[in-house]
Amino acid sequence: MQVPDTDEVVHRPSPEFAEATNVRAFMREYGIEDYDELIDRTCSDVEWFWDELVEYLGIEFYEGYDSVRDDSDGPQFAEWYPGGKINIAHNVLDRHAAIDSPDRNRVACIWEGEPGDVRRVTYHDVHREANQVANLLESYGVETGDTVGLYMPMVPEVISILYGCFKVGAIAVPIFSGFGVDATATRIEDSGCSVLFTADGFYRRGGEVTLKDAADEAIEEAGTVEHTVVYDRLGLADREDATITWTARDEWWHRAVESRSPEYETKELDANQESMLLYSSGTTGKPKGIVHTHAGIQMQTAKEIYFGFDHKPEDRFFWVSDIGWMMGPWTLVGNHTFGGTVFMYEGAPDHPEPDRFWEMIDRHGLTVFGISPTAIRALRKHGDEWVEKHDLSSLRLLGSTGEPWDPESWMWFYDRIGNREAPIMNISGGTEICGCFLMPMPDQPLKPCSLGGPGLGMDIDIVDAEGESIADDHERGYLVARDSCPSMTKSLWSGDDRYLDAYWSRFEDPPLWNHGDWAQKDEDGFWFLHGRADDALNVAGRKVGPAEIEGVLIEHDAVNQAAAVGVDDETTGTAVVAYVVLEDGYDPSEQLREELRELVGEEQGKPFRPRELLFVSEFPKTQSGKIIRRAISAVHQGDELGDMSSIENPGALDELREAR
Repeated sequence: MQVPDTDEVVHRPSPEFAEATNVRAFMREYGIEDYDELIDRTCSDVEWFWDELVEYLGIEFYEGYDSVRDDSDGPQFAEWYPGGKINIAHNVLDRHAAIDSPDRNRVACIWEGEPGDVRRVTYHDVHREANQVANLLESYGVETGDTVGLYMPMVPEVISILYGCFKVGAIAVPIFSGFGVDATATRIEDSGCSVLFTADGFYRRGGEVTLKDAADEAIEEAGTVEHTVVYDRLGLADREDATITWTARDEWWHRAVESRSPEYETKELDANQESMLLYSSGTTGKPKGIVHTHAGIQMQTAKEIYFGFDHKPEDRFFWVSDIGWMMGPWTLVGNHTFGGTVFMYEGAPDHPEPDRFWEMIDRHGLTVFGISPTAIRALRKHGDEWVEKHDLSSLRLLGSTGEPWDPESWMWFYDRIGNREAPIMNISGGTEICGCFLMPMPDQPLKPCSLGGPGLGMDIDIVDAEGESIADDHERGYLVARDSCPSMTKSLWSGDDRYLDAYWSRFEDPPLWNHGDWAQKDEDGFWFLHGRADDALNVAGRKVGPAEIEGVLIEHDAVNQAAAVGVDDETTGTAVVAYVVLEDGYDPSEQLREELRELVGEEQGKPFRPRELLFVSEFPKTQSGKIIRRAISAVHQGDELGDMSSIENPGALDELREAR
């Protein structure tokens, strides 16, 4: 396979494919001649676009909105669709499950467990169960604005839980099932969840992974949960040999939920009522609680699935994600808005063999497949023979997000999986908008690793350190948003000050949303990303703040200080490397090194376990005592250090080079 340069266009959709796309139909409807005009019109007049989109996509409000947007307090605190009444659950579920709806008995989700068990649940099925969840929540005293945690494996019940929360106006708090105790407890405590949905466990690489023990420890640490609903995935409820801890707050799913009425009248909510609290790690402090609204999530996800992924009624949409990451809810809400079918898989991508994904695509006739570059890099190592065993001709679009690509892996995905016909919709945005700042359209040509251009209705730019646009100068700069969008977080759960500091403090006149990525637009108009401009660690598409890793290490009696940095990794894109300063009386040893690495894996999740852990006596710091992580990362990777004028103790750099 020849790997072209990223300057070469390798994909050109056929005229027939391009003309049949949803985005071309939209362009014809509004007399838009080409892609440049499409981006200019939708991104320069965002209120026109987001107003037209409501009717065009068939989004239903209970009561119409007074205006498209109120941005009298600036783009930082724009209120979208003020006066309108809406509920995501109505648009994604209720109207499709209505007695007179043609989608009532349509399959909403095809699910496959790692052992091979398959379930198909219809909109009618999900509707009944979501109503039962809603009634259960109200019996617990949950009201509009209360938080409910989802620490769940990928089983169909997560859909009913999510939509049940929406129905009662509760704020859903999805938590990654791979998180350790500490990370889970932090999110439960910060959000103040009084109800947590979890499971006895799930299957992974042929074994049983218990989940409830970690949930119990996290609950004890957080101290807010009053009711725990446990889904019986492993069958422990009826197994005589089962050992499972049970408390007064615990109820089995099948007893708590299935005994409730399947009838419930979905609440009519303000358009800006909070719908989800998604957590994103920053460079310092606790994870950031991203606050999303009903109208915002509804509009953004529907727009992206319909245009960017060219939703068709016959699609079977599979995005590899946990419900605890943004792409989980994004997949569900976006596809279910149109009565679509999603595919959900429980287990590992290479179990029992490295062709598990390719086998499922073939057997289930999946049409859209989204996956991270890290996963593709890992699967590519197994060789083409695993792909060649299967017919992947059902695929018409591919997707990716989470991190930058390398050209070789991008081309392998395009060539071997997409058969040089299915375009790769490489998208980038984030938890903060539950959507994409950058997104190619399926009717566009593509270069390897490109992200196309700005998403529709997203006023995106690339600026220099002074906030001046350099996009058309084709220079690398900061990726920013010049305006708000409906799904942009309305603030942070912890308050406005941290929100403004995190996203709006870098460029204040005029105010620009600083997304923290390096971006570049080439001379042909293709946009590319070049990694994070901040310190966040992006491991296999999952972000974690250095402070979270460091916090776990510092809790150990032997550790006085810790610094975690991200370094390039062939498989995961970024790997964690940790440096520690020991307390007096402790000496470096292999046993201690492994103990600390395992501790991080247990508390934060295995993906974040340091690839290396090294011992030093001091870190390079500024005069104010701040650790200079970029210097540590640069030394470790042999990169240029850049400006070190702020360093207080330059001798620490020599010790880093010798660290073992």
